[in-house]
Amino acid sequence: MKAIDMQDYTYALPPERIAHHPLQQRDQSKLLLYRGGSIQHEAFASLSDYLPANTSLFFNDTKVIPARLHFTKDTGATIEVFLLQPMAPSPLIAEAMTAQGSSTWKCTIGNLKKWAEGSVLEKDVQGVPLRARLLDRTEGLVAFEWAAPYAFAEIIQRSGETPLPPYLKRAAEAADRDRYQTVYAHHEGAVAAPTAGLHFTPTVLEALHVKGIQTDFLTLHVSAGTFQPVKVQHAADHTMHTEQVLVARRNLENLLKPGRFIVPVGTTSMRTLESLYWYGVRLMADANTPFVITQHDPYQDYASLPSTVEALERVLARMDALQTDMLAGNTSIYIMPGYTFRVCKGLVTNFHQPASTLILLVAALVGDDWRRIYEEALGNGYRFLSYGDSSLLLP
Repeated sequence: MKAIDMQDYTYALPPERIAHHPLQQRDQSKLLLYRGGSIQHEAFASLSDYLPANTSLFFNDTKVIPARLHFTKDTGATIEVFLLQPMAPSPLIAEAMTAQGSSTWKCTIGNLKKWAEGSVLEKDVQGVPLRARLLDRTEGLVAFEWAAPYAFAEIIQRSGETPLPPYLKRAAEAADRDRYQTVYAHHEGAVAAPTAGLHFTPTVLEALHVKGIQTDFLTLHVSAGTFQPVKVQHAADHTMHTEQVLVARRNLENLLKPGRFIVPVGTTSMRTLESLYWYGVRLMADANTPFVITQHDPYQDYASLPSTVEALERVLARMDALQTDMLAGNTSIYIMPGYTFRVCKGLVTNFHQPASTLILLVAALVGDDWRRIYEEALGNGYRFLSYGDSSLLLP
């Protein structure tokens, strides 16, 4: 693994360039087109014009949950509970969302000093009492209880707030419930939006279809770790966050179609697709290994590595062995300069925070041109971060 100094991957982002609200229309965003080293400034609505005809676009269809819950104590103190990951009755987000009656989550807790371990907070959720018991202050474990037959997903839809990124520095508004969500969001479980997808509208999707561009959907439940700053000087010393992924047999079959130009929509889709290759590598060493990808997997000293087709076929074989059409797993894949892409040929993505793991991912794809791309965006009025403009990177 090459030595990477995070100071080489920072840039000056003026606060006024951060988009604090979305544009009135999703697809009116700007599109910076980087193709073979050249840069053009286009409109996102025309995305289909710039993709090769044999492109397969892969979208992340995770759905943002209202993960921010507020409770008021008898003293008047407000406690904020931010859902991070489920612990019981299942660590699988899909199962936790359908849980009835009770569910335990790992959370971050605002005003923790005012909440004694073991004590219960209660709030009325449209006539349904919701109780929260603090099980472990250190781990942030909170047990929720409510009257069945409501699923936990319904409880938080009624009572929670949209978890906006911390850098927006504003409270969630009613419009965010819709706008901080892709139009194709399906599987509930993310606490942050896969923001590259926020620009897509039915009109843009139809234009892709008319051109014959294949579209497919997989799932990575974006965690709060996506905003975790890199606090170390050397990129290799950073601990990458873990996120749950769901991959369908259909995804593998589409990836294995010959002659396809694979472009993920967003860094989360890219990390999911590349994780599939490394899971195939793991399966070739152990046919029963679970779908767990660590940040170190791509950087081991392998004597040899399989082709992309061989690795993906091995994942399909694992599905056959398990007699399933859907695989759930966890990935902490860390894509940084020096990484060799095994599946993806390009990327649709927004403009990211300085010195972040997302900048490292972009630099892994386009090399040192990442800085030129960002300078062009800053010099041409692009809006940055989650509600900002888009880019299509085709190195």
